[in-house]
Amino acid sequence: MPQSTLSSTAVLPTSETVTTRTPGVSPEGIGDVVDAGRRSGYAHLGERRLPTLGRLAAAARGAAALVGPTLWPARRGHWQPAPRAARRHAGGRLRVTAVVLEPNDLVSGSAPRSARARGMEVLYLVSGRAHLITSAPDGQVRSASELAADRVRVVGAAGSSGRSGHFLVNTGDEVAVVVRVTA
Repeated sequence: MPQSTLSSTAVLPTSETVTTRTPGVSPEGIGDVVDAGRRSGYAHLGERRLPTLGRLAAAARGAAALVGPTLWPARRGHWQPAPRAARRHAGGRLRVTAVVLEPNDLVSGSAPRSARARGMEVLYLVSGRAHLITSAPDGQVRSASELAADRVRVVGAAGSSGRSGHFLVNTGDEVAVVVRVTA
C-alpha cells in the first residue's frame, strides 16, 4: 500500500470547522465497573479461593510421603483422617484422609457431598494395588481404572442417588493404602 503524505496544500481545521463534543459516558455511574476489585459488604459475595489441582496433588504426594507403615490408620476399610503430620503438611482448608484396604476389600471412594462442596478430590496410592470403580445408579459398572503408583488421580463428581459413585477395590495380594485430599 502506498503511504499517504500530508501535502503542503492541506487545509487544517479552524475553530469554525471543529465541532465541540459533549463529554462521553464515564464509568462513574456504573457501580460494577467502579467497585471492581473492592471488597463487598455482603458476606455471600465474598471471594472464596479454591486450591488448584496442582496444590491438591502436591498435598497428596506430601501426605503419602509422611504416611509410612507405622502411621497407617489402625481401622481398616474405612476412610479416616490421615496422621496429624500429613494433615499439617497439606495446610489450608484441605482435608486429608487415608484408608487401608485388605486384599479384595471395597470402600466408597468419594467423600460425601457436604464434605466437598466444590467437588475437588484427588487420590494417591501409597502402597499396594487398587482400582477405582465408577458405577451407575442401578449398580452397573461404568468404568474401572487402576490407580498407578506415583500418580495422582483426579476424581470427578459422582452420582447423587443410591449406590452410584466411586468405589476403591484392593485388587492386589497385599494391603493397599490410599490417601485422599479434598477441598
